[in-house]
This record gives sequence, structure tokens and C-alpha cells, in this order.
Amino acid sequence: MAALNPQDALIHLMIAVAAADGQISGIERREFTVLLRTLPVFSGFDETRLADIAQDCGDLLDQDDGIDAIIRNVRDTVPRGLYETAYALAVEVVSADVEASQPELRLLEMLRDAFELDRLTAGAIEHSA
Repeated sequence: MAALNPQDALIHLMIAVAAADGQISGIERREFTVLLRTLPVFSGFDETRLADIAQDCGDLLDQDDGIDAIIRNVRDTVPRGLYETAYALAVEVVSADVEASQPELRLLEMLRDAFELDRLTAGAIEHSA
């Protein structure tokens, strides 16, 4: 796997959140498309790379510490000022299915801790979704 840039790391995070319950729904895939095409953080993203990024993410998730590696990659490549954006992306993907599964909720908890988000900020992001 090549070195990740912030966009790649954020996409890995969105895929991991969607896959947390064991499957990625069509609704979640549509949400990816909307987010990739509309958010400034993905400005200039080359969508032809998406399949390769998804494969890299799948390879990471197949490892025992895959989700931890994905979170570490986000922390290492995404500027600290965008941690709230990373969390918001995760929440948007989770909320696409309307009901969050326990594994998805647990992953969101891990992200809140990893990004050191305070309760008010996390709550506001969750409420907005």
C-alpha cells in the first residue's frame, strides 16, 4: 500500500464505518458518492482511484488490528483541525442507514476517544446528522 494522503485516510475511515456491521449497504455507497462529490475536503479527488483505495482498506480490515490501523492512519495523515470533519464523515455514513448497529456505535465511540472530541462537539455533530 502506498503512503496515504488525508483524503485516502478519510475514505478508509468511511469504508470501515460502513463495514462495521458486516456489510456495506447500497444507501451507504450512495452516501459515499454524495460526500466525495460535494464536500470541500474531497476537492480534486480522482474517483478512478476509489476501487484501489477500497481494496487497500479491505486489506487493512482483514488484519487483526485493522480498525486500529485505520484510526492511526487518520490521526497520522489528517490535520488535527480536521478531526471533527473525520468524525462527521463517520457519523454521516452511520446515519445513512437510519439505525446504527452496536458495532457502528462502538466504532464511533472509539473515534471520539481517538480524536479527543468533547461531548458537546460530538453531540452537535451527531445531532446534525
